[in-house]
Amino acid sequence: MTEILALHAFDDNYIWLLRADGQVAVVDPGDAAPVLLHLDASGDRLCAILATHHHGDHVGGVAELLARFPVPVFGPASENIPGVTHPLSGGEHIEVPGIGVGLDVIAVPGHTRGHIAYYGPTIGADGALFCGDTLFGAGCGRLFEGTPAQMQASLSRIAGLPAPTLVYCAHEYTQGNLRFAAAVEPGSIAVQRRCKEVARERAAGRATVPTRIGIELETNPFLRWDAPAVRAAAAGRLGHAPADAVETFTVIREWKNRF
Repeated sequence: MTEILALHAFDDNYIWLLRADGQVAVVDPGDAAPVLLHLDASGDRLCAILATHHHGDHVGGVAELLARFPVPVFGPASENIPGVTHPLSGGEHIEVPGIGVGLDVIAVPGHTRGHIAYYGPTIGADGALFCGDTLFGAGCGRLFEGTPAQMQASLSRIAGLPAPTLVYCAHEYTQGNLRFAAAVEPGSIAVQRRCKEVARERAAGRATVPTRIGIELETNPFLRWDAPAVRAAAAGRLGHAPADAVETFTVIREWKNRF
């Protein structure tokens, strides 16, 4: 059975470990130190590294880990990540060595041009998605390299996964994102309820991720481009009805950039 463990890095990053039978694969090790501490304390052995995109807070620890553990490194083919041994573009199925887990690779450009996500439909009872900085609790990543159309299409792929799927995003951003979600949909009971739940969790020092696809579909404005209230919010900023889902997403994302 595969466990998923969270390691904390920097101010708000999560590094995810997939663990089985004393072997661990690490997702987005921006810092090697917490990974090495876990390995030293647990006796686990590193068997693979999985990268979603090239930003330093996701891959900054790869070189140090490889210096001690020469393991396979999976990552986006179109991005410059030193040490990648298995370049991926989306559409592949990989078997993570050492832990016997199968992952589907999903192309999710937008935050970066080559961003990928890893979906394990057989992990746990509900499946698991490791999506880096594409989808957050009640939010989505900034568009540093891709276009709004690319990001909306990427989020649409994620939104199509089964509703119970657990989403392991890479940052603890949910509470701040919900303040924006409440501004977009002030009448949403689901958003108001989630704001209260997340406030309680954060006050107690607990994480708000993983989240689930179903929760995001109800409360994340960046997946709700077809919701009447979100379209109305976009129209209020445009001065006319948005032409389509991409224009709705674009307006909401630009609003969030300045929120």
